[in-house]
Amino acid sequence: MKRRNFIALIGSASVWPLVAHAQQSAMPVIGFLDSRSLDAVTAGRLRAFRQGLKETAYVEGENVAIEYRWAENQMERLPALAAELVHRRVTVIAVSGGFVVTFAAKAATTSIPIVFGVPEDPVRLGLVASLARPGGNLTGVNFLNLELVAKGLEILRELVPVATRVAVLVNPANATNVETTLSAAETATRATGLQMQVLKASTNLEINAAFATLVRERSDALFVGQDPFFNSRRIQLANMAARHVIPMSSVSRDIAEAGGLMSYGTNILDVYRQMGVYAGRILKGVKPQDLPVVQSSKFELVINQQTARMLGLTVPDKLLVAADEVIE
Repeated sequence: MKRRNFIALIGSASVWPLVAHAQQSAMPVIGFLDSRSLDAVTAGRLRAFRQGLKETAYVEGENVAIEYRWAENQMERLPALAAELVHRRVTVIAVSGGFVVTFAAKAATTSIPIVFGVPEDPVRLGLVASLARPGGNLTGVNFLNLELVAKGLEILRELVPVATRVAVLVNPANATNVETTLSAAETATRATGLQMQVLKASTNLEINAAFATLVRERSDALFVGQDPFFNSRRIQLANMAARHVIPMSSVSRDIAEAGGLMSYGTNILDVYRQMGVYAGRILKGVKPQDLPVVQSSKFELVINQQTARMLGLTVPDKLLVAADEVIE
């Protein structure tokens, strides 16, 4: 090989890594902060989030990178994890897994755009100025699950017509959820003539203790309040409900899929898809204050027919017809 060609080859070999590094450095980075762990449920949420990104022409690993932070249900870790993403100088932060995550990200930065998914009015929570004009650096999706508590209890009563007493399980570590859930549940149970028993749990042992109380006080059914912690403990909840032969309902289809009797709530995968769309639009230069908060309009009724049979319940035909999914 001639000396001139050899030098040219060496020169090009040294330049290519620099070019590749520059291209990688130029790739925008999304921070994804979740209060839970990566499991089958959160993996499904991520697929929907990536689908939303794809709809805006972003594909992870090709033209966008995602930095993940999982708190593994240890809420005290969230401020530090949010601070890590801010220090990483991500372009946008997507928050998942409850109010606490959103507030942790909000406290960490006033400049990096934040895309949230919350089950209650973000205006009342102080996250945005209004739904139409959020202001500040936050926007996202209000998926209304807490507002659907009354409807879920109404359907549960149809499935268990002999019920006179229903227990409502809430997580005391999530005060905002507790207040809204119990207020809606109290109104619904009063309207249907049910007595309401309040149970609280924020650990695995407390879930077991709550079921012991439920059985001792002879509640006829259980309604599990909206909470990321309960979603992460869906197998435990389903096993306990089966062991004690308790009809269990929730706003989360994940709990119904795990063995609960039914769920009525927002199509959560569509929420994450919309979060991905908003993250992609922000990457393209749209400011969060110019993206109105989306209110979910897709709701789904899931009935676990297998669980109903185990409980000796007959699901009314009108509910089977109305259900978006019947698990056989």
